[in-house]
Amino acid sequence: MPDLLIGPAELLGRDGPFARSIPHFAPRAQQQAMAGVVAETLDAGGLLVAEAGTGTGKTFAYLAPVFQRTGKVVISTGTKALQDQLFQRDIPVVKRALASPLHVTLLKGRANYLCLHRLDLACQLREIALPRAAVRLQQVRAWAGRTRSGEISEVTDIPGSDPFWHQVTSNAENCLGQDCPAYADCHVVKARRAAQEADVVVINHHLLFSDILLRQEGFGELLPQAQAFILDEAHQLPELASRFFGAALGGRQLSELARDSQRALYALSADMPQLEAGARALEQCVEAFRLALGEGQRQAAWPAASVPPALDAALHRLQDGVLELLEQLEAAAARDKELENCWRRAQVLGARLRLFAGGVDDEPEEGTEPGGRITWFETGARSFTLHVTPMDFAATFRASLERYQSAWVFTSATLAVGEDFNHFCGRLGIGDARTTRWDSPFDFAANALLYLPPGLPEPGTQGYTAAVVQAARPVLAASGGRAFMLFTSHHALQEAARLFARMDGFDYPVFVQGTLPHNELLDRFRRAGNGVLLGTGSFWEGVDVRGPALSCVIIDKLPFAPPDDPVFQARAAVMKASGGNPFRDYQLPAAVIALKQGVGRLIRDVDDRGVLMLCDPRLFSKSYGNVFLRNLPPMRRVRELTEVEQFYVMLSEGNTPVDISDVPG
Repeated sequence: MPDLLIGPAELLGRDGPFARSIPHFAPRAQQQAMAGVVAETLDAGGLLVAEAGTGTGKTFAYLAPVFQRTGKVVISTGTKALQDQLFQRDIPVVKRALASPLHVTLLKGRANYLCLHRLDLACQLREIALPRAAVRLQQVRAWAGRTRSGEISEVTDIPGSDPFWHQVTSNAENCLGQDCPAYADCHVVKARRAAQEADVVVINHHLLFSDILLRQEGFGELLPQAQAFILDEAHQLPELASRFFGAALGGRQLSELARDSQRALYALSADMPQLEAGARALEQCVEAFRLALGEGQRQAAWPAASVPPALDAALHRLQDGVLELLEQLEAAAARDKELENCWRRAQVLGARLRLFAGGVDDEPEEGTEPGGRITWFETGARSFTLHVTPMDFAATFRASLERYQSAWVFTSATLAVGEDFNHFCGRLGIGDARTTRWDSPFDFAANALLYLPPGLPEPGTQGYTAAVVQAARPVLAASGGRAFMLFTSHHALQEAARLFARMDGFDYPVFVQGTLPHNELLDRFRRAGNGVLLGTGSFWEGVDVRGPALSCVIIDKLPFAPPDDPVFQARAAVMKASGGNPFRDYQLPAAVIALKQGVGRLIRDVDDRGVLMLCDPRLFSKSYGNVFLRNLPPMRRVRELTEVEQFYVMLSEGNTPVDISDVPG
């Protein structure tokens, strides 16, 4: 029987094409079951929410039925790194196994592609004065002549986070579209045309939401009409939806508007002193407003009812600065497409600023009640972003899905609390979706140990992070390094880094998030073989270190949202006023799902072994501690350091380290 005519479970079975073409392929019942359910959804339509524990092989489970069928499918991942992995590694394996003729393409957001027009501007204006930046411009010019895709990730010598790339890439605001002189050769246009022609398009969630918003606003679409969407790492969607269905305005956007206005004048050799003065004045207003927000990095609700006088004055000056530049740009817009683009950008940014300040543009989002918005801000060392976030976006998200008339598959290793998907589905308005889950096939009982150290103080007390580091030191000695220490805040991460730096006799290399680019830090950790990596945020998920380089994961405390998070505070107040329980219904399930992500870093392959150390004493002192423990993989729990040391001794001797009869059911 031809491979494309047999069921997805058989494709992934012992005698199927995957077993024949992939060395050491091991059939997994969970993977086969998931492939069958995904196939049913692709055929019948509707919504599927599928949790697949670590090791299920969910990527092959959804790819196998996709490549059995005809019709356009869009696959969206949580990050660009996972997007590249799917396109470059996983999909080619599946295509070869099934001898599939389907055409696949990769599509990223426009900021990932070189903009030929902005590259020309940068070269003409010679505005990049620093020697290092000049060298980079020369590198990019040489690469631009030979690249076919225009993806800036091809330039491995310049990190993707380098501010230089803002000079030679475009965004939705500064793109000239069909008025661009380089439109015929535009890499973004070529990538989108390829997506229109492909059978399978691989994107990421940010691009997916961009397409949803374009359809909602009636401006067209980025993505082709698809019969099915598969959203991997779907646990990220509620937070992303919250941001995308709101409005945001960053200081960098305003500064770039001012600088682009000046560049357009220079390129024209135009003498318009009032416009140039307006652009410079706006840059000064942006700097003054950032200073008025206070020092340090933080996020807080905008105190609409009681704005401090100095901050209120700085906001009004910022609004005046945008209005003044807008008026000057309106008068000049007819002279040049670049100036016209700047004028349109000033209109959009001015409207967002009025919305933040509570102006007349405050119309309710579809699916939200009037006034159902949260106004807040966040600051970096030298930056700020102003946010207007919807209180509830479930109806908006659901209506957006229905516009596509497609099948939808949401999948991740962490979507449920126990067997309950209500938290995830409720936030996205998909409560009628079919839900199913499969536990990890890995033998956690035999291969992992859960260590709950005694005697730690309550989180939030002075000296808590120091106590965690002190409790971790003998565990790291027993494991020989080879550990992730995951923190719930950057403040705790930095404190731990300082403590390790001053620690006498600690001989393992310590890698600290933020000191190097993410991928380089991870590569150095892998190569070291005995390193200790201190991370937060992005290291809790999407990080895959297999083998003995990672044999211990230490988590400082339960990952509850910070109590001063302005979005959580506002939503909690509304839930409480309507008779709900914000802790039980919102904060607790979100923390359980986040913890499951962090725990998932430990065992990534069938041969992995290791210790999970959870430091938070609330696992025992609070009634909700059991909710977290019940959602962990089945591991033997110990409280004595000697049992951890014995575990690693037995590992070093090649023995099975755990008596599985002691594992809680």
